[in-house]
Amino acid sequence: MSVTGGVSLDVVNATHPLITFEHSFADDLPGLYEPWQAAPAPDPQLLLLNDSLAEQLGLDPGALRTSEGLRLLVGDVTAEVASPVAQAYAGHQFGGYSPRLGDGRALLLGEIVDANGHRRDIHLKGSGRTPFSRGGDGKAAVGPMLREYVISEAMHALGIPTTRSLAVVATGEQIARDAMLPGAVLTRVAASHIRVGTFQYAAANDPALLKRLADHAIARHHPEAAETDNRYLALLERVVDVQASLVARWMSVGFVHGVMNTDNMTISGETIDYGPCAFMEAYDPATVFSSIDHGGRYAFGNQAPMAQWNLARLAETLLPLFDHDQERSVARAMEVLESFRPRHETYLAEAMRAKIGFAVDPTGDDQMLDQMLDQMQAARVDFTSWFRGLAISLRGDDTALRPMIDGSEALASWVARWRDVVTASSRDLHGVAAAMDTVNPVYIPRNHLVEEALLAGSDGDLTLVHDLLEVLVHPYDRRPGLDRYAAPAPDGSGRYRTFCGT
Repeated sequence: MSVTGGVSLDVVNATHPLITFEHSFADDLPGLYEPWQAAPAPDPQLLLLNDSLAEQLGLDPGALRTSEGLRLLVGDVTAEVASPVAQAYAGHQFGGYSPRLGDGRALLLGEIVDANGHRRDIHLKGSGRTPFSRGGDGKAAVGPMLREYVISEAMHALGIPTTRSLAVVATGEQIARDAMLPGAVLTRVAASHIRVGTFQYAAANDPALLKRLADHAIARHHPEAAETDNRYLALLERVVDVQASLVARWMSVGFVHGVMNTDNMTISGETIDYGPCAFMEAYDPATVFSSIDHGGRYAFGNQAPMAQWNLARLAETLLPLFDHDQERSVARAMEVLESFRPRHETYLAEAMRAKIGFAVDPTGDDQMLDQMLDQMQAARVDFTSWFRGLAISLRGDDTALRPMIDGSEALASWVARWRDVVTASSRDLHGVAAAMDTVNPVYIPRNHLVEEALLAGSDGDLTLVHDLLEVLVHPYDRRPGLDRYAAPAPDGSGRYRTFCGT
């Protein structure tokens, strides 16, 4: 094991006045990381701190705001405090396999057990060059780190399993991109950062390491698999299920991940990596935001098949653990993989039925959903506004819905049939509308508002970022004076493009 960077892992559980780190990943899985240290931050300045998350982690937000706390948040720690590691993983990126990716600009400081007894990674992004940087500088600009903070916290508020953001700290230096930009470090929190790509790396390098990784993942994320006759096949089944649910949940709010590479699919079932992601406005399954996704591989409507493709890569790594007979091993893996599509379709249909007030499954339900989406696409209806408009109309007010169906006889006809179905199944239409409001957000991170806030934030004015966060952490509650946050981008704003931030 290389110890480049001069860090020793002699300290198993390090204690710091602000935090006590554990290191189960490093203890269990030598060969899947490089010990490393963060690059110095000349003048760390706090930009954002997630007080509520800090408290959930058992940390003191006030102490994190001190100079000592800021040093911790940028990785300026001694071996007595933490033993940071850069994690190794491989991955298929847009279909092409890279055998050695890893944390090129990130470090795992360690793990803590939160107030609920859950183990959480404390992970830095933008902390400098590592052995996996492949020529990059390992740094991050303020804008993309603010973006990950905003989007990840919005996803959490929407009820979607996600990595979360604890803090963004400006480093006090300029980094070179298309122009010189202010640098920053994001402190990210996750159940773990173990990915499909982690399994790909282990399988390609050491069969014994692969088995240790699988056992670690089972113990940490899917302990029920250990109680089955074939724990490794059960691990695959659990990951297939949590990913089928995850992708369905984010699609139900119009989210487009943008970079669903195998190194961006977690074993825990949390959404990870908020680079070229965005929320769809006008409904269109072909929606793509990433500047480098020229073929639409990760378009909105392709996300389920791409998730299944990634899971097939996970299954390939685990084949030696399923059965000593290769044919039986492949057959067992295929049976689990083939369950992804019906699982996903069930999860998505349940979510979509709830969005239109179909609490039970009336005859013709799925056909009505398909017809609705077809007509929404044809009329270029705003995905988020549509469902809140339906709920408002059940309360006897069609003012929000009318502009969306004007000019579309098909949509108007669909709304009439939908209202008949809901009315026939419930006498309490206000109750149905209230239930719809709990799953249909008023506020999502509208792309033009995110860009507006990040532009100001990169120039040092965080007012719009704070305002946006205040709205997004309560996405289902309509509040007076916030109409601009609920409105789609103005006409003529052009096609939205996102970038990975590296």
